[in-house]
Amino acid sequence: MLGAWKIFTTDIKMSYFADAYADMIMADGITLLCSDILVDHQDIVMLVLSWHMKAATMCEFSKQEFIGGLQSLGVDSIEKLREKIPFMRSELKDDQKFREIYNFAFGWAKEKGQKSLALDTAIGMWQLLFAEKHWPLVDHWCQFLQARHNKAISRDTWSQLLEFAKTVDPQLSNYDVDGAWPYLIDEFVEYLIENGIIQKGQLSDWTQKH
Repeated sequence: MLGAWKIFTTDIKMSYFADAYADMIMADGITLLCSDILVDHQDIVMLVLSWHMKAATMCEFSKQEFIGGLQSLGVDSIEKLREKIPFMRSELKDDQKFREIYNFAFGWAKEKGQKSLALDTAIGMWQLLFAEKHWPLVDHWCQFLQARHNKAISRDTWSQLLEFAKTVDPQLSNYDVDGAWPYLIDEFVEYLIENGIIQKGQLSDWTQKH
């Protein structure tokens, strides 16, 4: 196995790294990797792969991240990595792993040195992630942010939205107006009612408290 790793790491250095002395795989190398494993660079499986690699930043892998991730997956060739793709897709169906991948995505996608996630990036990531969970309100949420918020997204809002999507039904019948949601989520509920997307009477406690 160690011999196979030596051969493989030599091959990936030649194929994916910027030059013979680089220790980072950048955008061009990742594009080549995607071509080799037969996935689009925007495929969510690349997020799952980055999670396995504990990658610090979107669209780049350090040599340590890349090799460590492949070792954690138990693969020592591109062919074996390609064979792992169905397994990585299946991990998105596991609630606990999805939560870990979702929370990982915030730090992975934000720009270096920034505490918040750029709105356009956050929207793209939400659309990608919630396509897996089929949250019916994701498009309304993204439209609301563009219309009313137009600011970067905090880590708290990012993590709380997953809780909201998981625990509050799409008709908001179990939404608690006095719950400890971030103000942005409360404003989103107001937006849904103002625009007739959710009927006021559907909220069990709303008519009593407003």
